[in-house]
Amino acid sequence: MRVIALGVHVLDVLVRPVEEIPEGQGGQLVEQIRMTAAGSAGGTALVLARLGAEVRSAGAVGTDAVGDMLLALLEREGIDVSLLRRVDDAQTSASVLPIRPNGDRPAFHVVGANASAGPDDAPDAALAGAGFLHLGGPEFMGGEVAAQILGRAREHDVVTSADILAPGDPGILEWIGAALPHLDWLLPNDEQVLGFTGETDLIAGCRALLDRGVAGIAATRGADGAVVVTADGVAEVPAFPVDVVDTTGCGDAFSAGFLRGLSLDLAPADAARLGCATASRVAGGLGSDAGAYDLATVQALVAA
Repeated sequence: MRVIALGVHVLDVLVRPVEEIPEGQGGQLVEQIRMTAAGSAGGTALVLARLGAEVRSAGAVGTDAVGDMLLALLEREGIDVSLLRRVDDAQTSASVLPIRPNGDRPAFHVVGANASAGPDDAPDAALAGAGFLHLGGPEFMGGEVAAQILGRAREHDVVTSADILAPGDPGILEWIGAALPHLDWLLPNDEQVLGFTGETDLIAGCRALLDRGVAGIAATRGADGAVVVTADGVAEVPAFPVDVVDTTGCGDAFSAGFLRGLSLDLAPADAARLGCATASRVAGGLGSDAGAYDLATVQALVAA
């Protein structure tokens, strides 16, 4: 599997457990502080690489030390970072995540260089050599630009997918609307689907997105797993049991497992099972790169 993960790349700094922020200049001892490559493109790239895919990251990072660290973490996973531009006029996107004891993750975030993503980040020569293009955060570039990139990918018979970072808001859906007919798969969460469409039922919301031109929806539902909706029907897939440490990166892990399943010619429902199994491995540790696993490990979990 050859895949380009284009768009949002973030350096996450995670701290756990955090029950409250100390007042004033107070301090607090914690169990873990970690840094990891993340983002709807970067986190998905990382997990895809662990699942045996040949991955290229594309987009923009700053020329700062944060960017140096982010690139190093991606390269450590075997990811080709040659399509990540270094920009001087913006810092590398970063988040600080104080993880609560139950795994919830409030966030402090800087958009930074991710705001400068554009059509030149996916050159035709790169697209021609890829089987999949995953667009993380199409709202950062807008629907017209995203449509241009996705349309060129489809000209090369590339399977296209996208994951939206923004909360469910009808305005966001309109902003990226031009890109939707160029997507083979949209990979939102349930709250986004309901917010985008105004529906109160997840399946109805997914079908409303199909009406906007998307070929297929694989929507995550947290502890309830995922649902896959296409013109051929609906498949509901349960989550895998896990003692949750941190939910950071679980959506990206699902996306990676789902796309890896498609690359293995699995039916969409079976690909979603692989996605849910992958997400469970990540939820058991801290950060997007949590867990020791590979494709065989996740496949064994699905088969058990």
